[in-house]
Amino acid sequence: MRFILGLILLAFPFLEIILLVNLADEYGWWLLFYLVVVGFLGLQLIRGEKLLLTAKMMQSLAAGGNPVKTMLGSARNMIAGVLLIIPGVITDIIAVILLLIPIGKPNVNTTANQYEQPFQQPQYQQTPNNRAANDDVIEGEYTHVHDDNDKK
Repeated sequence: MRFILGLILLAFPFLEIILLVNLADEYGWWLLFYLVVVGFLGLQLIRGEKLLLTAKMMQSLAAGGNPVKTMLGSARNMIAGVLLIIPGVITDIIAVILLLIPIGKPNVNTTANQYEQPFQQPQYQQTPNNRAANDDVIEGEYTHVHDDNDKK
């Protein structure tokens, strides 16, 4: 099994080079344009995923979802971005297939134990005592200080 896997890994770059040479012979400069554009898209995919990773994790945690699925989705997009940067048509096809694989929505199990239950935000209700403050009214205390000049 290891021998077959090693053989596939060694044959992959050669297949990629043979395919690129054949496509360059057929399409010329269009292949170079394609490789530059796809490489740029892969770079943008990695940059965007890097910026959004923290926000996606916080959103997943706040919604009570599984953060592992969020991390796997981000890792999938990063790997696809790296595959798009690598020049070659086969790696681009693998990256597109990787991006098209849907990540399922988290399943909420109602019979799960307390650690598998989704996090629920506490519900605050507004009572008459906790009304919003009116900006026109200033509340405070005062004391009258008697002064000798204050007598009538």
